[in-house]
Amino acid sequence: MRTFDDLAGRLRRIDGRGYPAYKDIRGEWDFGDFVLFVDHVQGDPFATPSRLRIVVPTAVAGLEPWILSHPSRRLGAAAWIARAFADGVSTLAPGRGSGGSGRIAMASPDQLVLPQTAVRIEAGGELEARFTLGLPARGRRVMGDEAARIFSEVIPRVAKTFLVRGAHPPDALRRAAAVNEDAEALRNRLAGNGLVAFVAEGALLPRQSGVDDGPLESGAVPFEAPPSLRVTLDAPNAGPLLGMGVPEGVTLIVGGGFHGKSTLLRALEAGVYNHRPGDGREQVVARADAVKLRAEDGRSVAGVDISPFIGELPGTGDSPGGRPTHRFSTANASGSTSQAAVLVEALEMGATALLIDEDTAATNFLIRDRRMQALVPDEQEPITPLVDRIQELHRGLGVSAVLVLGGSGDYLDVADTVIGMVDYRPRDLTARAREVAAAHPTGRLREEGRPMVRPTPRTIRSGSLPAGKRSRGLRVRSLDARRLRVGDLILDLSCLEQLVLPTQLRTVASALEHWARDPGFGDRPLFDLVRELEARLTRDLDDVDPRGPGDLAWIRRFELAGALNRLRCLEINL
Repeated sequence: MRTFDDLAGRLRRIDGRGYPAYKDIRGEWDFGDFVLFVDHVQGDPFATPSRLRIVVPTAVAGLEPWILSHPSRRLGAAAWIARAFADGVSTLAPGRGSGGSGRIAMASPDQLVLPQTAVRIEAGGELEARFTLGLPARGRRVMGDEAARIFSEVIPRVAKTFLVRGAHPPDALRRAAAVNEDAEALRNRLAGNGLVAFVAEGALLPRQSGVDDGPLESGAVPFEAPPSLRVTLDAPNAGPLLGMGVPEGVTLIVGGGFHGKSTLLRALEAGVYNHRPGDGREQVVARADAVKLRAEDGRSVAGVDISPFIGELPGTGDSPGGRPTHRFSTANASGSTSQAAVLVEALEMGATALLIDEDTAATNFLIRDRRMQALVPDEQEPITPLVDRIQELHRGLGVSAVLVLGGSGDYLDVADTVIGMVDYRPRDLTARAREVAAAHPTGRLREEGRPMVRPTPRTIRSGSLPAGKRSRGLRVRSLDARRLRVGDLILDLSCLEQLVLPTQLRTVASALEHWARDPGFGDRPLFDLVRELEARLTRDLDDVDPRGPGDLAWIRRFELAGALNRLRCLEINL
């Protein structure tokens, strides 16, 4: 294997040459305590930085056998190391030269702990870190001497600071491993205890801001479970944990404005993922198949059976007959049709819990009160509101719902559990809600729609994904934190609220490119496609992108399907 001395000599020989000369350093280099891989060299100092890997052997990494003995523990420790690397590496490599010269960066897991490609710990103890480096340039010429300095001084310092034995306090790594194992165990115990979610005593739910997912540093009220909703779940490391169990069925979260209703719901929707120690939500878990729903005006819909919620639509002058909705397609959905579609799409993917916030829902999808029923006759209203279907979802399909409500009191008639938030403290208001419902009847009439059944799986038509140009196939690129360019199309995923990391968006991009290359993509049920890819991502994220980038993170089948469902080129076999 080539050594660092070989690398340094090569860098000095190309000093002053055109920037593409850096391609000579691709490959594997032995640094003694670790091996450096230069996997991709950027073509220009202003282009996307070069991709590198450091592989540290087991003996040098020195991770505890206890951490290595369980996948959840390894994942927790890997996320801790990745976060420390991403947060601290800029002080070691400030950069010097044109473009991104000399800058080292790693994709951060932020507050989450989930499978990612930035740092991987193998069961045998080998550690791999993937990061980017802007190879230094003067203008568009190689700075060979500066590059040699980076590889001789900075890279070894990075390895010593973040990746080798003693780089991190053993207690910190052990805690990161234990907390992650506990969260996974808590989530796995929900269904057996008849719960949708669990919020431990003392959890800190408020966040710094809408753009900062870190815990609120001061003034956060520790969570206190109402006595009637207290449950105890066992965690392998923390032992018995007391907290609030959110039961199966229809649960309402009510209360005045700014008292913590949406804060609690956002904690539950984030509870499908594990969180780092110190996040405040590390012992807040929700079922892995809980899905947040919202209205999404203007999205495209392809062949979704929304007829249980939206009946036959009025025709137009050109088409006076009614338009059926059992295979509903549109390029510009309304609030109600978009919310009906996203609910049915979630059911199609196997969701057993739905999370809805009144603030981001279509009002006419949620409720039609008695006065509006009297004003607009039933035969003129195609919408069967959710309030009349929500019990059927649970009792017929086993799908629970948690709703934040501030103004739709009609839901008191169908709620199994009512949680009231007062100054960020939950109260069990179920009994009081039933008293109020009995004392103040709404007089509204239940509206009937088609019986609720699990949606028939849709089959994607062959050729739904653009093939791309020339031999490179489909190219998908990130435009910002929530949008992708898919060929010539713009894919907006802003309303997939459980797609939370830029690295998850990159995984969506890689998944779409993977599917575009797959000759077996078309004429298959959408559910089979996304379930298969979800399983592959769970086994190895590199399966979806053979280039082995360090900026991928695991995503669920719900977000994979959500991306496909929003593609304006998607076609369904009818």
